[in-house]
Amino acid sequence: MYRYDLISCHDCGVLHQHRPLQPREKARCVRCGSILYRGIRSDPRAMAAITLGAIFTFLIAQFFPIVELSVGGYSIASTLMGAIYVLWREKMEIVAAIVTLFTIVLPAVELASLFYVTLSLSRGRRPPGFDSMLRALGTARRWGMTEVLMIGILITIVKMTSLARVIVHPGLFAFAVLTLMLALVMSFDPKILWNIGEHLPGPKGMRPSQSQFNYQALAAGAPLVACHSCGLVAPEKGRRQHCERCKSALHRRRPDSVGRTWALLLAATILYIPAMLLPVMYTNSLFGKEDDTIISGVLLFWNSGSQALAIIIFVASIVVPVMKLVALAILAGTAQRRSRWRPEQRTMLYRIVEFVGRWSMLDIFVITLTVALVRFQSLAVITAGPGALAFCAVVVLTMMASMQFDPRLIWDPVDTHGEKHA
Repeated sequence: MYRYDLISCHDCGVLHQHRPLQPREKARCVRCGSILYRGIRSDPRAMAAITLGAIFTFLIAQFFPIVELSVGGYSIASTLMGAIYVLWREKMEIVAAIVTLFTIVLPAVELASLFYVTLSLSRGRRPPGFDSMLRALGTARRWGMTEVLMIGILITIVKMTSLARVIVHPGLFAFAVLTLMLALVMSFDPKILWNIGEHLPGPKGMRPSQSQFNYQALAAGAPLVACHSCGLVAPEKGRRQHCERCKSALHRRRPDSVGRTWALLLAATILYIPAMLLPVMYTNSLFGKEDDTIISGVLLFWNSGSQALAIIIFVASIVVPVMKLVALAILAGTAQRRSRWRPEQRTMLYRIVEFVGRWSMLDIFVITLTVALVRFQSLAVITAGPGALAFCAVVVLTMMASMQFDPRLIWDPVDTHGEKHA
């Protein structure tokens, strides 16, 4: 009554027969064109080795200074954790906690979970806590932002060159390598690990019936529901159903998807106004006190000759948040009205919103590093302002809104049965 050779499209719900792919090949949905899975080498030993290398790089990046500023006899270097600590001391505890979560905790959870699972699988055994580790891996992967942090570091360095002499440290190179290694780690599909683990014995002392899952043929015409954690397709049995393999909650459509999306979207829209108007940084220098908003920061880069960086910050901090708010409103509104209007284009719009959502945190990471580095006592000191907190909340709320929206609602009016089989 369960099938692991079927795969459900995340974006439209169509069921497909799973077929092996060669490395670098892609399987796409026949209806909406979404990438279902990629062909990769599923060797747990190779995965474990690459992940271990990423863990060592991650530790170097966290504990070694990233960059140092030197001006007027003063010299200041900072690690990422040191920058976060400065934010915390400046009474920006919420922003500091969010930056810690996105740049340290969640990447660490992803790497530790993946290494723990792949190391055991490479030894021919499914480890204790296999289900929990892979679920944690999936959650951490959606929220980790190491690549956004790396761009933020580079922007901060360019920004600081006009204020002081910049000296790069090993932490910068470690973050650059870590970004590349995490891109490789991201290619490891957790659903492949689920399927590998199901054919291996469980921890010592556990009976085979407790550690292995038995698959059977699905009844013809039975309503089906797919688990988004492990990919198992099972017959629908009603509300409060859980996956028999990984114990995740199953639902044909995300409960109250449109209502939750509207609530989060409204909150983000309200907070966007103070995020743009309130200062994100205060600068105290020999020339007096200056308040910097996101818009004034863009103008500063533009007028100082760094037009490319001004465009990057303008797009990431102003264009992208507005686009997300408008796009999510269109998606929620059309889904609520069960519109049949351009489902392929709306699905593509949803994918874009998901992809660009995290990049709005770029300005927050720049602020974090800038506040930590520019602390030259009587010469110049930069502190974070309330606008940073409001903008950080906007980014988090819009990301949560896109995750709450169920894209399969776009296709339900087109196909009244919810799913097709291919």
